[in-house]
Amino acid sequence: MGSYCLRRILATLPTLLVVVTVCYLMLHATPGGPFDDERKVSAVVLANLQAKYHLDQPMWKQYLYYLNNLLHGDLGASFRYADWSVNELVAKALPVSAAIGGGAIALSLLIGVLLGSVAALRQNSAVDYLVMLMGNLGHAVPSFVIGPVLILVFAVWLRLLPAGGWDDFAPRYIVLPMALLVFINVATIGRVMRGSLIEVLHSNFIRTARAKGLPTRIIVLRHAMKPALLPVVSLIGPLAISSITSAVVTETVFSLPGLGKLIVNGAANRDYTLVLGLVVLVTVIAVGFNLLVDLAYAALDPKIRY
Repeated sequence: MGSYCLRRILATLPTLLVVVTVCYLMLHATPGGPFDDERKVSAVVLANLQAKYHLDQPMWKQYLYYLNNLLHGDLGASFRYADWSVNELVAKALPVSAAIGGGAIALSLLIGVLLGSVAALRQNSAVDYLVMLMGNLGHAVPSFVIGPVLILVFAVWLRLLPAGGWDDFAPRYIVLPMALLVFINVATIGRVMRGSLIEVLHSNFIRTARAKGLPTRIIVLRHAMKPALLPVVSLIGPLAISSITSAVVTETVFSLPGLGKLIVNGAANRDYTLVLGLVVLVTVIAVGFNLLVDLAYAALDPKIRY
């Protein structure tokens, strides 16, 4: 298992290099630059700014400068946030997104697996219809519609929670954005868990267990749950990435100082180093979660051995 993990980690290096290279070329191919704004600066000031950030060098030299800094763990200095490095901006914003996104994934897995299991065990019941309705709503209604509805109900009408903002991880500011992500994720997890468990319950080994007289609780928990969880485990990686991409909408709606805000500002301001740093971070997170999914597969399915 250790050698497999090492091989997977080493295999991510070419992937990371390709992602950084493609993103670097695409950013530099877009028209405009990080210092093109409404307030024009003099030619001397612009030349000094470009020399400071090596923008006066050929593109291949700029790329080598960036790779050298990246190998030393330095994501570079932000072009638009004065006196801030990308490392400092990410270190400030990442805990906010991790608290909301990570908590939402954990709650979504718990609630989604529970609702999906109950819906599968009670097909065509009220719970089954509720799970399917929730799944359809979560897929049909976009997050930028659900978010303002949550604000309207719980912040404007009921006055139970703040409409937005951030106060050093105060729970009352976390509830609504986390509820939005949980609702979207449960819509997917519940449907997948329901379909997977129904399929497993109709398998031959489950019929054999029932023929031996085992109670339903033992059949579900000991025999059916592990193989039914395999498709759900496969969703962990995409859910982690979707939590980051959904943060663009969630953090904009609720005015949160997380990665989503940095992504929007970096793209709008042509802040090359900030955008590239966030791309590197998202790629590392994606690869890390995919590795965890592979290891979880080995734990759930005895036929898989790495």
